[in-house]
Amino acid sequence: MPSDDQPGPVFSKPVTLRDVAAEARVSVATASKALNDQGRMTAETRERIRETARRLGFRPNSLAQSLLRRRSFTVGLLTNDTYGRFSLPLMSGISDALVDNGVSVFLCNVEEDPRLGQMHVDAMLDKRVDGIIATGKRIDRHLPVDLSNLRVPVIYAFTQPDPDAIAFVSDDADGARLAVEHLCRLGWKRIAHVTGPASFAVVHARAQAYRDVLMENGLPVTEPLLGSWSEAWGHEAVAQLFGGKSERPDAVFCGNDQIARGVIDALRERGLSVPGDVGVIGFDNWEIVAEATRPPLTSVDMNLVALGREAGLTLLSLVGGKPAAPGIRKLPCRLVVRQSCGHPLDG
Repeated sequence: MPSDDQPGPVFSKPVTLRDVAAEARVSVATASKALNDQGRMTAETRERIRETARRLGFRPNSLAQSLLRRRSFTVGLLTNDTYGRFSLPLMSGISDALVDNGVSVFLCNVEEDPRLGQMHVDAMLDKRVDGIIATGKRIDRHLPVDLSNLRVPVIYAFTQPDPDAIAFVSDDADGARLAVEHLCRLGWKRIAHVTGPASFAVVHARAQAYRDVLMENGLPVTEPLLGSWSEAWGHEAVAQLFGGKSERPDAVFCGNDQIARGVIDALRERGLSVPGDVGVIGFDNWEIVAEATRPPLTSVDMNLVALGREAGLTLLSLVGGKPAAPGIRKLPCRLVVRQSCGHPLDG
């Protein structure tokens, strides 16, 4: 730790509570409690943290101070996303939004069990959490627990909300439009769509955007092929698209990255190169799949980290007493371009 006569570090951005905690070699929660005259610690530790904050020029956020004076420094995150495919990036964004305000986030998996869900909610309320964020593995299904009329604010992210609640979801139609417009710009003319089950609302939103973009560009529209969210379905779909006598597609827009990986593998087995003969785009930008695909897969990223951050900041605002209008906020997606699209003339 620098002595008093040594200059403090220079920060290019506003000094955050995390910066103070790191410099004072304490946790963010301890730093927050010291600066808000809360918590149990030695007078020496409290003064050392305060002196560090003064030296770095830390200016506490007034909303966060209001929150921390009255609450428990904790937010609960409920999910039924057992594998963490969607909840973990969301939690990363939520933590990023809250940690600089000294608020910790803890995750509880409710699976599909209403009793387990209620047990976790009761435990969160017993611990006097400042609020709850509910998330799941699809946007058109409720978590198996009632979160209405709780004594703390509830924000929904990537799951179906209660009426008159605040919810954040990715704009699936926007994401599909990004993908198909990209294929059109590259010059692909016969674009097929292979996606998931009809029971998912996102399947229909993406399929309609696919149709709209093709019609806007004067390209032929074929009915999407619906199946499971799996590589095996990607293989089977290629057999349907390329095994008959009808005109073959020269590009495939896939409903998720697993389907896309199955499509690419099946095309390779037929002696077709990607992107030399066929361009392929996925959805989700699941990096462990997209980057390991050969060639690496262009995919739509749902910006779940940013979505989680917005949910966290909104919850912080609600707990601090600032009202927010109910409703569903759709956040834009982005296209992550890798090598699987190419251009028809490249081959």
